[in-house]
Amino acid sequence: MKKPLSILFLLLLIACADPNDYSHMKVIGVIDGDTVRLANGKLLRYIGIDTPETRIKENGRFLYAPQPFAQEATRYNKKLVDNKFISVEFDLERIDAYGRLLGYCFVDGTLVNAKMIEEGFAVTCTIPPNIKYVDTLVRLQREAQRNKKGLWAAYAVIQAEDAYRYSNQIRTVRGLVTRAHTSKKYISLALTTHKKNGFRVRIYNNSLESFTQKGIDPLTFYINKTIEISGRVRRYKTTEIIASTPADIRIIEEQ
Repeated sequence: MKKPLSILFLLLLIACADPNDYSHMKVIGVIDGDTVRLANGKLLRYIGIDTPETRIKENGRFLYAPQPFAQEATRYNKKLVDNKFISVEFDLERIDAYGRLLGYCFVDGTLVNAKMIEEGFAVTCTIPPNIKYVDTLVRLQREAQRNKKGLWAAYAVIQAEDAYRYSNQIRTVRGLVTRAHTSKKYISLALTTHKKNGFRVRIYNNSLESFTQKGIDPLTFYINKTIEISGRVRRYKTTEIIASTPADIRIIEEQ
């Protein structure tokens, strides 16, 4: 029995489909708020954003232990892209250290990376040289924070000396910059003088150009100023959040 021509044509299209054509790629799974699985089997990590984690790694195994607002971010990402065809736009670096694709995800003309920020489901996370939409993402985050949307309604601003309590969580940290230090790889801004509960903002050397372009020398510009920074709190010798552009650091009070 002959198959209808339409079915044969569809099978031919599937057979001839380019698995590396990211202008029309189907999402077959949503991992969390900022990562999806594509029809060609690859993972796509959204550039410029970070969302609360749904899993933690213990003893070499990943366990399902969603952080506050992780489930909401995942559900919203699913609503936007799950089982839909997307277009992926790449920046200067296409692959991260874990082998995932890095890209800007568009669905029906909407930039999903920006939409996650706009609705308060994600925080900006800029890693040079992938900075194409950084100004847009920062602007949308400021609006989401001002309007207390999503996670910004759930999370209160915390003081720098308390940041160590929130390791690996997304938070906004406030404090007075008391000193700055430079090393071979980065500049750090210290917001506390405590050893146990110290906190700093770390600026890697590959991000310094964005500060220079704004006429900012981080070693002197932020001293004795109270700042806020939003991002993932992490522990590396001391508690810190990484800043990649001047837009990541908000001066809230001149001293």
